Amino acid sequence: MNTLRPIAPLEIIAALLVLAALYLGRSLFAPVAIALFIVAVAWPLQRTLQRRMPRVLAMVATLIATAAVVAAMASVVLWGLSRATQWAIANAASFQAYYQRMDAWLEGHGLYLASEFIHNFDPRWLIGVMQMVGVGLQQIASFVVIALVFVVLGLLEVDAMRVKLVQAGRADIVDACRATASKFQRYMVIRSAMSAATGLGVWALSYALGVDLAVEWGVIAFALNFIPFLGPLFATVLPTLFAIAQFGFGMVPLVIFAGLNVVQFLIGSYLEPRIAGHRLSVSPFLVLFAVFLGSMLWGIAGAFIGVPVLIALITFAEHHPAMRSWAVLLAGDEAVEKTQAE
Repeated sequence: MNTLRPIAPLEIIAALLVLAALYLGRSLFAPVAIALFIVAVAWPLQRTLQRRMPRVLAMVATLIATAAVVAAMASVVLWGLSRATQWAIANAASFQAYYQRMDAWLEGHGLYLASEFIHNFDPRWLIGVMQMVGVGLQQIASFVVIALVFVVLGLLEVDAMRVKLVQAGRADIVDACRATASKFQRYMVIRSAMSAATGLGVWALSYALGVDLAVEWGVIAFALNFIPFLGPLFATVLPTLFAIAQFGFGMVPLVIFAGLNVVQFLIGSYLEPRIAGHRLSVSPFLVLFAVFLGSMLWGIAGAFIGVPVLIALITFAEHHPAMRSWAVLLAGDEAVEKTQAE
């Protein structure tokens, strides 16, 4: 039975140096990480096409399909954010009026600290936040454009690299890469299905309550759900603020806020973990840590790729005899139960 070996100080220093290098070289490492993820997810399509056409043509077709998906996602998100920004600009007076009323109510009830925060509220701040999110999404798109160059090379090198590793006697790395790619593909299928369910839930709730931009909120929730924790948080708070501007401080914004939290909880915290099961089991704490660490290192692109990187690290640890005990420690409860059963 493998036991956990204490971490030496030099290993901690090395890990910190690696993180520093990843941060300083984010303009290179972020596109490369996204490229490897895209290659792993898109490889089954290329492999299928290669059976019917030359390899280069299969790669071009796979690249076009991948670029079309990315462009479609970016377009719908930017469309939703631009529509919401236009609505916020047109209703800036409503934002200001309602928050001034809240300022007076809080001050009248002795809540001076909260009143001071509301008193300094400026609708332009909300618009600026939305524009910052749009800029961040545009940065992801630029990362993806750079990554597509690496994707072309990666798709052409998959078979050759596999042969080289086998000839070098590193079949264990081939097995780890294959297992990681399989988990990536399963992760994207599950995440896409749950994101679609979240978007439909947000749209249905907003439409039923007569909230403006119901379609836009559904589209934004669908796209942002691919970024764990941060995306659902933004997709919950933003419609609530707009509902306050539309209906005032009353029952509708409260129902919107509560309902969106219920949708996010049922799908993100209940359905998705059960559907994923033990095959993608990862400690929830580490998922949150990976999202925020990736965001700190590479921005929104890092928040998106953080969980796949964590999945890859755990999968490679599972295929390395000296690291299997660490893989069990980092995995979720289902993996621990599976190990105990074996």
